[in-house]
Amino acid sequence: MSARTLLAALPDTVVVADGEGRIAYVSPSVQSLLGYDAATLTGRPLQVLMPERLRRGHSEGFSRYRATGEGKLVGATTQVPALHAAGHEVPVDLTLSRLTPSVDDEPGDALVVAVLRDASTTILLERQFEVSRYLAATLRVTAALTEAADADVAFHQLLPTLCTELDWDAALLWQADADRGRLRHAGTWTAPDADVPALTADATQRLFRRGEGLPGQAWKNRVPVVVEDLASNPAVVRRAAIRSDGLSTGVAFPVLRGETVLAVCELFSTALRPVPPELLEVLAHAGRQIGQFLDRLRAESAVRELADTLQRSLLPSHLPVIPGLQLAARYRPGADAALVGGDTYDVTPLPDGRWMVLIADVCGTGAEAAAVTAVTRHTARAAAAAGSPAEILAAVNAALLQQQGEAPLRFVTACCLVLEPTGAGHRATLSVAGHPLPVLRCPDGHASEVGAAGRPLGIDPDVRFTETELALPAGSTLVLYTDGVTEARDDAGRQFGEDALLRVVAGAPLDAEATVGAVAAAVEQHLAGSRHEHDDLAVLALTVPR
Repeated sequence: MSARTLLAALPDTVVVADGEGRIAYVSPSVQSLLGYDAATLTGRPLQVLMPERLRRGHSEGFSRYRATGEGKLVGATTQVPALHAAGHEVPVDLTLSRLTPSVDDEPGDALVVAVLRDASTTILLERQFEVSRYLAATLRVTAALTEAADADVAFHQLLPTLCTELDWDAALLWQADADRGRLRHAGTWTAPDADVPALTADATQRLFRRGEGLPGQAWKNRVPVVVEDLASNPAVVRRAAIRSDGLSTGVAFPVLRGETVLAVCELFSTALRPVPPELLEVLAHAGRQIGQFLDRLRAESAVRELADTLQRSLLPSHLPVIPGLQLAARYRPGADAALVGGDTYDVTPLPDGRWMVLIADVCGTGAEAAAVTAVTRHTARAAAAAGSPAEILAAVNAALLQQQGEAPLRFVTACCLVLEPTGAGHRATLSVAGHPLPVLRCPDGHASEVGAAGRPLGIDPDVRFTETELALPAGSTLVLYTDGVTEARDDAGRQFGEDALLRVVAGAPLDAEATVGAVAAAVEQHLAGSRHEHDDLAVLALTVPR
């Protein structure tokens, strides 16, 4: 097999350039990556594949490379933007290699090989992981504040917890004086290896009006405000103090009670730090959650409201409409409504017309369990576009193991399936990780468990998950549920059990909403008068009408 044949078979795009920076060869996969016909690129300069703003720097760097044989990017993989034939930018992982010329080659004939790989999926996964990490951190901030005796103590604990959990070097808190229209400095905290004496000294003498500086803008607009490069922004207030303390990136977000700003938190980093919109949304959500907690710290109703808000953030606000399929779900929190449960479910469209369905149960309750639930849900969504159910569960398993660190073990059970329509109904590919097996009600009314049990997520890095193919013809219903259904105990300690569930599903009407309603009602009847605490309960039904 020739070298060109081998290169053409590679999924990555290979570009070979001559010593003058012209394209000598490009593999056919450039069509799918950047929209170019490979034949039309031969002989054109490499700059055609890069945005205009990068071309001058490339020319200078290539000239130095041609003269010295050394380049900063050679031998390394770097993420850069490439220019699509349609005019938009595509993020790619770029790996450059130098082909050493033979003794017969002229100096200008030295070749450079570039390998381009689409980085869009990697960037999406990294961003989802980062958002999940921030969400988990803000949940831990809220959990830490629950130990405060009153709102004043909570305010003082807020800054060190924020810095520690969100990995910022310094934090300032500004409390709102609405009557005077000013923000007054309420506290400063720095990481153990950081110090901001100039900023601290400035803060004690400063009052911010609405719209003034980072805090004033967050107060006025009631949304997070970020300056990623403080040194280059002419509108930055406290420029001398910021420069003196070596601060590079700043973000401010409001602590809100409804639409009233109670305070503004500022976070600073000594390193330049990108803050994508998704993370600003997380901070906005955190500001509202912290504001609710601080405002109603002593009221038990506020704790329940906070827990309910957090739980809802881990569940879809509504189920999508899937042609030819009915969807219905029911969630009921556990006995302790003040704790966030670990049950979640999700239904997500995939780019090719298929759908991912997920139901999961995290060991335990509370903020830590909710954080693990968030990681599970975000990772499954990020991995769904390019993976089968087994691959999705494998991605979640890897994310959970990375998330664990020194924290107590929080394993997760999950059931994941990918749906695609067929002429006679739907086909499902199913994978199970330590979760109760789904129940399939066939058109003849018979109900049975389906799938193959696997090991839970977050325990074993080498675990492998099997897949089961299911046909969902017209007249069938598939029920996914958490163990809060089958392990519900009556006053005598008897569990509801799998057999009772099979009977309820078999006897339910051919209707998704009626099915989840029947399951929930049967469990509630079983629990009536029971002294035993009940666990969270989640039920998701998919019905293919006749």
